[in-house]
Amino acid sequence: MREWLRIAWEPAVVRRAVRIALVVGALLILINHGDALLHGAVSPLRLGQMALTVLVPYCVSTFSSVSVLRELRRASPELLSDPKSPPEHGR
Repeated sequence: MREWLRIAWEPAVVRRAVRIALVVGALLILINHGDALLHGAVSPLRLGQMALTVLVPYCVSTFSSVSVLRELRRASPELLSDPKSPPEHGR
């Protein structure tokens, strides 16, 4: 679990997830809440729903990125390790 969280907080993973969350989240908000936005019917509950609408693609992107990076690093640890982590000795 620690490895998963460490990878999830890597700057490249976070940047990718934020970009995807903003684009996909904005599209989903327009699709699901566009009417309410146009009519000014935005309640605190709806704002919470909009926040979740953005959070879901962030989580999906992060999960996907971490899964792929873990697999690739297990296959080729010397090529795909986190560039900021200290080198491992004894290899």
